[in-house]
Amino acid sequence: MEKSIIENKNKPIKVLLVCEGTFPYVRGGVSTWIYQIIKGLPHINFGIVFMGAGKNDYKGLEYDIPDNLVYMSASYLFDDINRQNHKYSLLKEIIPIRKKTLSEKFNFIKKMHAQFNAQIKSDFPDRIKSLDFYFNFISEDFFLRDRKSWEFIKEEYLEFAYDLSFTDYFWTIRNIHAPIWKIANIAREIPSFEIVHSPSTGYAGFLSSILKHNRKSPFILTEHGIYVRERKIDILNSDMASVKETVMNTLFNAEHLKNVWIKFFEALGKLSYVSADNVISLFNDARTFQVNFGADSNKTQVIPNGVDIKKLSLLLKQRQKEIPKIVALIGRVVQIKDVKTFIKSIKLASDANNQIQGWIVGPEDEDEDYVKECKDMVAMLGMESNCLFLGFKNIYDILPKIGLLTLTSISEGMPLVVLEAFSAGIPAICTDVGACSQLINGGLDEDDMAIGKAGEIVPIANPQIIAKNYVAFLTDEQKWRKAQSAALERVNRYYSIESMLENYNHLYEEAS
Repeated sequence: MEKSIIENKNKPIKVLLVCEGTFPYVRGGVSTWIYQIIKGLPHINFGIVFMGAGKNDYKGLEYDIPDNLVYMSASYLFDDINRQNHKYSLLKEIIPIRKKTLSEKFNFIKKMHAQFNAQIKSDFPDRIKSLDFYFNFISEDFFLRDRKSWEFIKEEYLEFAYDLSFTDYFWTIRNIHAPIWKIANIAREIPSFEIVHSPSTGYAGFLSSILKHNRKSPFILTEHGIYVRERKIDILNSDMASVKETVMNTLFNAEHLKNVWIKFFEALGKLSYVSADNVISLFNDARTFQVNFGADSNKTQVIPNGVDIKKLSLLLKQRQKEIPKIVALIGRVVQIKDVKTFIKSIKLASDANNQIQGWIVGPEDEDEDYVKECKDMVAMLGMESNCLFLGFKNIYDILPKIGLLTLTSISEGMPLVVLEAFSAGIPAICTDVGACSQLINGGLDEDDMAIGKAGEIVPIANPQIIAKNYVAFLTDEQKWRKAQSAALERVNRYYSIESMLENYNHLYEEAS
């Protein structure tokens, strides 16, 4: 674990936010929500524990540091997990078998594996939530280097994956589990705090569960998407990803190995749900998933995202009378946003009306291979003049210039960018994922549905239907104005940042 980057020992931490690959090193989405919470509740002292994959994956701070952020540390879970560094130590330095307790330990591990594989809703044994478990019962050295551990992995390989490379299988199992001990070390070094709040399950949820058990602190879980579902998409799509010399991407070459990763993330998800005192979702469908996956329905609650409507609505005055024939996809250029479907849709829409242009507005540094594939597609289709990559831009500079906001994603939570577009008077065309249908069609109550459509919901990966809707809204002013009116009314009535902050302030007061 790295030393803390910020530590003001004179200001105690009230709320410790556990950030997995988000704030303050990645911009947008969940990071923006975390920034909103910290800035919007200045009377509360916050701490940040950032956990990323590798240090070289991040360029530096993407946000300014608010005065009430009094502690921050950064750790990288997959740095130092290098198969070459361990190859010879494994063969030469296997710890001699200790006769006592080994059977007990591995019987417990086998029992835990069986529990992870079962569709359980019950809580996990307190033993695995205790830090003593990771330092004194099943230590990192014991699990990763003991001869018994070698024998256990070999048995699993012969039973389930004998047709794969044993080298790949062995290092997959080790690399899945190695971050667990890193997280246990992080948990041990965190200073005192009152409440732990995790914006996801996964590794962040695991650390929060450990902290709740060992520090006896309240644990609030807010899920923006559904972490387990998003990791499944990443893993199952991994055959389409270009092969990189990294831990994650070289190992998804067989169904069994994919299932190993999926079951691991499912186990972390279940542990988070049963450990948390409050399980928050952004929309009702996500809440239903959480309950079906193990969360106690009495602990669940829906708190929608909110945006600064007063500030964003000022952009209405900057809009020209004529509707710009520009469709903007605002978000990271990554596979889960399915930017390629957007490019194909713009191709079809611009073929139907040559005034229509597509803008791709967002960071391009997360998946450089995918960005190249998208740019190659634009060049191959001869669309350099009507499908532009603008990189990251201030949303206040972009929104007054576009006619439609679009998301062609295969997974979303409750995208803030749709609410920001609504506040600026822009309808949206989005795929039917996450809370998009609730935002565009209404769904909170009968009054919300009566407001009408603020755009259109379209199928995933269907450029023909998506393009047809782009053309329909940008060439029919009456249709566009009706959607604009619905967008403004819905966001003003249900999705203000003041309402969201009031809900979390109340939650923190109740928990402390």
